[in-house]
Amino acid sequence: MHFILRIFLFTAGIAILGACAEKDYVITLSTEMGDMKVVLYDETPLHKENFIKLAKSGKYDGTIFHRVIQNFMVQGGDVNAVPGRESSIEYTIPAEFNPSLFHHKGALAAARMGDNVNPEKASSGCQFYIVQGTVMSREQLTLDMAKVNQRLNDLLINYEEYAPYRDTITMAYHSGDNANYMASIIKMVPILEEVYNEKFVREMPEDRLEKYTSIGGAPHLDDAYTVFGKVIEGFDVIDKIAAIETGMADKPVEDIQMKVKLQTISKKEWLSKYGSSN
Repeated sequence: MHFILRIFLFTAGIAILGACAEKDYVITLSTEMGDMKVVLYDETPLHKENFIKLAKSGKYDGTIFHRVIQNFMVQGGDVNAVPGRESSIEYTIPAEFNPSLFHHKGALAAARMGDNVNPEKASSGCQFYIVQGTVMSREQLTLDMAKVNQRLNDLLINYEEYAPYRDTITMAYHSGDNANYMASIIKMVPILEEVYNEKFVREMPEDRLEKYTSIGGAPHLDDAYTVFGKVIEGFDVIDKIAAIETGMADKPVEDIQMKVKLQTISKKEWLSKYGSSN
């Protein structure tokens, strides 16, 4: 009898452990402007584990969105900047790039130091950002803008006959109308191709093109910063935070604090609702 009981307890223990292993989390970021619900990716296990650890310990509670740029992103989670906090986070997390995870609107990604001091592109141990971005055309997305800008700069400086184009592009840039500025540059591409006898096309996966042309994002960050989660509810909150007034260093004039909590969900339900990638 005791032997049978021990077997039952042992197998029950295995079942409980298995059930725990089949759990995941939906994370709620609460602010005075509303809540955002977030899920984290299994494809980035180091970032996922770290975020959950900080959220469970309450370290994200009271942190603020300290850098906000409309049509780009909202950044926060600096636990070292919370008044009265004695412990600090100095470690970094190795980059976990994945071609299926990219910077569409709502993407949750890790902030990091610049390449000049961080060539390995390691992530901050706590700071993150959520992408707002902009909607772009397929033409914009498949242009090799680095090459276009290089050739365009040379053309407008060294070819006087194109001076009128220089004035048009300069005016568009200083107007702050990004759409008009990009349209002005795109109009120059056929001229650049003729003058320099080269093409300025780059490849972009179809899944990225579909997202960036529908909900938008920040494609210039792809494969350089680790995306480790996504917003599933509360996209309007991203827009509200991104629209607030900012001052020096893009810091909001009034602090927008967050509180982070975790809700347990079965892995089966998680996968059926949110999938394993973007």
